[in-house]
Amino acid sequence: MERTWATYGPGDAEPETGRPGEPEGTPAPGATADVPGAVGADLHLDLADAPGRGVRAALTRALREAVRSGRLAPGVRLPSSRSLAADLGLARNTVADAYGELVAEGWLTARQGSGTRVAQRTAPVPRRGGRRPAPPRGGARPLHDLRCGAADVSVFPRAAWLAAARRALAVAPHEAFGYGDGRGRPELRTALADYLARARGVRADPEHIVVCAGFSQGLALLGRLLRERGVRGMGVESYGLWFHHGIVERAGLRPRPMSLDRRGARVGELDEGDVPGAVLLTPAHQFPTGVALHPDRRAAVVDWAARTGGVVVEDDYDGEFRYDRQPVGALQGLAPEHVVYCGTAGKALAPGVRLAWLVLPDHLLGDLLELKATGEWGLSALDQLTLAEFIEAGAYDRHVRAMRLRYRRRRDQLVSALAERAPHVRVTGIAAGLHAVLELPPGTERSTVQAAAWQGLALEGLDRFRHPQAPAPAPGDGLIVAYGTPPDHAFPSALEALLGVLPPP
Repeated sequence: MERTWATYGPGDAEPETGRPGEPEGTPAPGATADVPGAVGADLHLDLADAPGRGVRAALTRALREAVRSGRLAPGVRLPSSRSLAADLGLARNTVADAYGELVAEGWLTARQGSGTRVAQRTAPVPRRGGRRPAPPRGGARPLHDLRCGAADVSVFPRAAWLAAARRALAVAPHEAFGYGDGRGRPELRTALADYLARARGVRADPEHIVVCAGFSQGLALLGRLLRERGVRGMGVESYGLWFHHGIVERAGLRPRPMSLDRRGARVGELDEGDVPGAVLLTPAHQFPTGVALHPDRRAAVVDWAARTGGVVVEDDYDGEFRYDRQPVGALQGLAPEHVVYCGTAGKALAPGVRLAWLVLPDHLLGDLLELKATGEWGLSALDQLTLAEFIEAGAYDRHVRAMRLRYRRRRDQLVSALAERAPHVRVTGIAAGLHAVLELPPGTERSTVQAAAWQGLALEGLDRFRHPQAPAPAPGDGLIVAYGTPPDHAFPSALEALLGVLPPP
């Protein structure tokens, strides 16, 4: 079959082809190729059929190669299937099927009213025979993002937050604009004490709450405090956020990973070998496996702390979001004198709020405040007053309830889609939180994450969260799918992209 040039203008209604006898690429009368700002695409398609290949396969291969080589740049609008079919002398269904196949593969995108376009890509497009570069973790924004780390920030309650800020500012005492108490504004600590007691079962009074600029800063403070008190090691779950492990190490503590099973962390390992002086846990909803710490192990870790004088650091990062039964109460309620409760507004509201809180026992409070007084842990009093008013007015409860329903709907969509189109993939960790774990066949995790990256889908594998010294047995291959991250309008397409990269049974 011959090679064909075709130029298509922004209207994309009819092909504008070079006419016989004119130089290659010469636009037909009325073409827009030379008009500044015109949107069009010059297609030089080699449809020479390979042996045994049909016309549709040849067209699909030619378009794919044009995108792969970079001749068709990301975002370029392609001609309609009718226009291209007329120009190439093919059946319209042939072109439509080729487009459909390339959309399914992620090379093209098709949206009503926007036409068919070359898909945006987050990594350099590999050429045949070349080695694929590793997909970037930062920089270019992916088309679809199912990575952990954030709630749906598109639904931040702006109007209610602004109203709370205005009310808080109108009644703020003059002294609120000074340096203030190192524990944080009393208005916020009072509001938090009430909320945590009724919503999470935390036993606290405002005097024992310390407000921090995010959980990471709170953990860093605790790590430094424990190190100054002679603690040298901290037990951690073998799977967790690697930067939390880094904070522990930078504080001078050696992380000691504990193995995990379907009952949560095996806290009995704290008594084995060199006993650490503290342990960091996510007992309500283990990150990332999603299991809750079994009641027997909750009692066991509290007993360990009482026997050894150890400190339990409880990260309750998404404790409000439980869907199928009543929320699991905070571990701190069992032993307030041995457990430091850590909460944050990052999951319920947005990470950018940068407010978290520690509920401390008496024996840690004074020394931690001395560390915090070094001046590197400052917080905005206005943000604290706003959050206090937001909680007191009931807006925080309303927002959490609304988001719980929103996230549950997304979770149900994910589970239903997997049951229908990928029943061989087992999904776990779905009773709570903002993510699910998809169990994969052995040896497929890395290739699945990489395949997703080539299609503009940002995913994280289970192994990314494994501590380098994690004891066996490992949970196996899996994906962490954060259904809470995308905005509502983007979730269906992100889910479709996910289904397209899952390994076959």
